[in-house]
Amino acid sequence: MARWFALEPADARFLDTAPHIFRYEKHYDAPPERVWESLQSDESLAAWGNSVSSLTWTSPRPFGVGSTREVGLGPAAVREHFFRWDEGQGYSFYVTEANAPLFRRFAEDYVVLPDGTGTRFIWKVAIQPRNALRLPFKVLAPVLKAGFGRLATDGGKYFATR
Repeated sequence: MARWFALEPADARFLDTAPHIFRYEKHYDAPPERVWESLQSDESLAAWGNSVSSLTWTSPRPFGVGSTREVGLGPAAVREHFFRWDEGQGYSFYVTEANAPLFRRFAEDYVVLPDGTGTRFIWKVAIQPRNALRLPFKVLAPVLKAGFGRLATDGGKYFATR
């Protein structure tokens, strides 16, 4: 059985004040309704590419504020709690637990906006590492940003083929 490490809760303010904030903005060749449908589907981001290896919603539909899910990222796994849910437009969550003791706080924000005949997808990742990992995270921040960015790029490829 995996060991889980608790993280501190986060809110919308943390998305702008975290020590590490990675922001991605992409145009997807799909209408906002289809991007939103994918984000809240059973597969969600796991359907977009290999960045997310598994995703399980752990609360019943309809989803909203207070919904939860567990996400696998290769050998890493996190449990998430949604604190913002704007139907059809976006959501935000923070990680409540992770199977590796890397983070003090971790949150993400997703925004789906009309953009011509497609969608403007805006994604923000906010991270506060545990104190002992502050320096390694600072050094590795460009690598981490590129790694997370792959998911946003995978979304573009996913919608271009649908």
